[in-house]
Amino acid sequence: MTSLVRRGGTAAQSRGKSNEESKHEEGESSHDEEEDEFHDSKEARLTLMEEVLLLGLKEKEGYTSFWNDCISSGLRGCMIIELGLRGRIELEKTGMRRRSLLNRKVVIKSDQVTGDVLLDEALGHVKGTTPPDTVPSWIELLSGETWNPFKLSFQMRQVRERLAKNLVEKGVLTTEKQNFVLFDMTTHPVVDAATKQRLIKKVQDAVLSRWTNDPHRMNKRLLSLIYLAHASDVLENAFAPLSDEDYETAMKRVRELLEKDPEVESTKQGVNETMWAVVAAFLK
Repeated sequence: MTSLVRRGGTAAQSRGKSNEESKHEEGESSHDEEEDEFHDSKEARLTLMEEVLLLGLKEKEGYTSFWNDCISSGLRGCMIIELGLRGRIELEKTGMRRRSLLNRKVVIKSDQVTGDVLLDEALGHVKGTTPPDTVPSWIELLSGETWNPFKLSFQMRQVRERLAKNLVEKGVLTTEKQNFVLFDMTTHPVVDAATKQRLIKKVQDAVLSRWTNDPHRMNKRLLSLIYLAHASDVLENAFAPLSDEDYETAMKRVRELLEKDPEVESTKQGVNETMWAVVAAFLK
């Protein structure tokens, strides 16, 4: 569990700064911390998309449930949050009149490549779009769920398979062929069970032994994982091994998070507005 760290400065400098500048620096400091954790922590070496997919994969079979129709949009939501946490995109600024998170456009904060092919592809779409679009629109566009034929090119294809290949390269999954009577399918069983168990334990601990009762005291990446795993209908997979008592406690605390109002939470200090906009899109 990490704590938010503000950038230091002299007392004179602090007095001279406007509230907007202070908020900007705080956001930058938060971004730096998130980036440091992503690069330094062994548990955080997977992207949000990879973690959500790994939670949804059946370990021996190597594929997600055929009945899960939520994970596609959930993975696109992960991409937007990941780009937001890495400081590549943000929501457009508001004036005196505050607007809903869902109505604010996504704009480029930095076009520096991330090194992740999927993230850079999504970043390229956002960068090349004029006028800019909102978070709900981007989730739909990247998922291919649009009736506008001129925007079908924004659909990101074979995302699950590409994420699985990333996990194969990282030694977490392997690749096999399975015969399903009428067709053959490429599957990706888990070979590094320890990595998946660490991921499951991380999610469990977040709502049990390390529960803070305040989302703003939670690490943004972990908080995002809980929200997006729920949106992708894979969160219960992490809670399946729990005892009945712990399961009830975990689900109660997840419900508490789901009852939070993203519009209110996004006004607090040190937040990532892009993250809360994605949460709002899935809770609407």
